[in-house]
Amino acid sequence: MGKATGFMEYARQTPAECVPLERIKNWNEFAIKMDEEKLREQGARCMDCGTPFCHVGRLLSGMASGCPLHNLIPEWNDLVYRGNWEIALKRLHKTNNFPEFTGRVCPSPCEGSCTVGMNGKPVTIKSIEKAIVDRGFAEGWIVPEPPLVRTGKKVAVVGSGPAGLACAAQLNKAGHTVTVYERADRIGGLLTYGIPNMKLDKGTVQRRVDLLTAEGVTFVTGTEIGKDIPAEQVRGEHDAVVLCGGSTVARDLPVEGRGLSGIHQAMEFLTLNTKSLLDSGLADGEYLSAAGKDVVVIGGGDTGTDCVATSIRHGCRSVIQLEIMPQAPLSRQPGNPWPEWPKVLKVDYGQEEAAALYSEDPRRYLVSTKRFVGDDGGQVQELHTVRIEWTRDEQGRMVPVEVPGSEEVLKAQLVLLALGFTGPESTVLDQLGIARDERSNAAAEFGAQATNVEGVFTAGDMRRGQSLVVWAIQEGRQAAREVDRFLMGASNLP
Repeated sequence: MGKATGFMEYARQTPAECVPLERIKNWNEFAIKMDEEKLREQGARCMDCGTPFCHVGRLLSGMASGCPLHNLIPEWNDLVYRGNWEIALKRLHKTNNFPEFTGRVCPSPCEGSCTVGMNGKPVTIKSIEKAIVDRGFAEGWIVPEPPLVRTGKKVAVVGSGPAGLACAAQLNKAGHTVTVYERADRIGGLLTYGIPNMKLDKGTVQRRVDLLTAEGVTFVTGTEIGKDIPAEQVRGEHDAVVLCGGSTVARDLPVEGRGLSGIHQAMEFLTLNTKSLLDSGLADGEYLSAAGKDVVVIGGGDTGTDCVATSIRHGCRSVIQLEIMPQAPLSRQPGNPWPEWPKVLKVDYGQEEAAALYSEDPRRYLVSTKRFVGDDGGQVQELHTVRIEWTRDEQGRMVPVEVPGSEEVLKAQLVLLALGFTGPESTVLDQLGIARDERSNAAAEFGAQATNVEGVFTAGDMRRGQSLVVWAIQEGRQAAREVDRFLMGASNLP
């Protein structure tokens, strides 16, 4: 597993990035490729730890610890260190259908549970993963591998996000005839329209879609199951159906003035921007522009950060990001031990860019929005906010309490709500009679992935709720194995 003393000899080093004031001038990915010698050194930092928690993939304290895909991380770190890149790629693909996606957008729970990280800085697992797969494409090692034999079984996958694509890829390998239905005009779901191009280039997504097409997967775009085609019809025309529609009902902020113009859900903002960028390089104007506006993003997660970065590239006048939770600590606290995910302050790319442009971090913590105020034309102009403190109520629950005298008025002509999602849309689930869990998700046992309707399975955010791309890929793979077992009586899929 790497060089036995590598973690003592080499310091952690991640790929350099284009400086913020330069990269905000375009929509390109901004990580700079590391040279092979440096990558091999980083692979050498993977120690012979005996029990590699990096690929355990368990939930600890409600968050992922280790890789949910159980990637064979020590193996391919060692192979990179020794220069065996093609074999490293084979080990990587053994557990992960799309390392080019996770190597770009995954928050790396594997690194949070890296043994080196107990007393130092963890191995740069994510950047090595990305380097392996990118080299695989560059060298021509990744080519279409259609199945040698078809089973004659037909499977419909509804939704083409990471769960749907992973499920389709695995079922196709098993020889089934797979059709993926997507209501958008492009394949990729969240990967295409939920993540900005500078974070995940859409050519990278299309490259994998083209590969799956060449392997025999059929993609149908612009078709919403439940509306354009009745869900029962799809079920009747296929031997099995897998629902991978995601968690797309956005959480709202029902306060005074919510109906004013200029207040939008984050996904509407991000989706329209990416579509216009792909269609015309933003020349068609078919997007919500932040140019010249004071922007307030409500929500402190990754989607909020994406809104900050996108607004900056539009040329906004100012941008503020509000978070109702307190600022995370700078280092692990006693109640957050290794190998749990480290709940520490992270400065992401959007905050880096805002700080470079406006000389301060855009985030404001422990802030609650009371109401929106608009002009005579119904356009939002202000947010009225108040600071809060988290205290325990009589039942012992943590609740927000307003701080007297802390009211503030913020200018805003564009407000973006990045408050997460409450569950999947109901159209397909209702038409098929799918049972729900207490959070309105499609009810299915984790691992079995089967709903209460025979022959209908589910995977990804539609089953587990809003989560990570890596969990979606894992669930898609599990659903494929269970569908294969349902159709054939047994399965050899991993």
